[in-house]
Amino acid sequence: MDPFPALADETRRRLLRAIAESPRTAGELADTEPVSRPAVSRHLKVLLDGGLVRVSKVGRTRVYSIEPRGWEPVRELERSIHPAPAPVAPERFDALELEVRRVSRDRRDRHDVNDGRDPLSEEQTA
Repeated sequence: MDPFPALADETRRRLLRAIAESPRTAGELADTEPVSRPAVSRHLKVLLDGGLVRVSKVGRTRVYSIEPRGWEPVRELERSIHPAPAPVAPERFDALELEVRRVSRDRRDRHDVNDGRDPLSEEQTA
């Protein structure tokens, strides 16, 4: 099942967004679309064939919901385009900790030299 042809149509993308909000019947979906009910049914068939939605029967009613496994090819494509960022090397955190300590020490030293007043705070209020 190839989901990409099913994603190519704006009407089907709108139907997917609605189904993602909550499972819906074909009638509920058709009520929100400017196309005919038979056209919505054809779009839903394409989405089913693409593996993006599943249908379950509740009595005589067919309810459409998102099929999570059908989205794996889309997720794979996204991961190949936008790979996860490389992890930060632990030694980078050591350098950050050293810089934070240095700045804290410098602020404390300036504070002591100015009779307990923080000159940086005074500059910001001036």
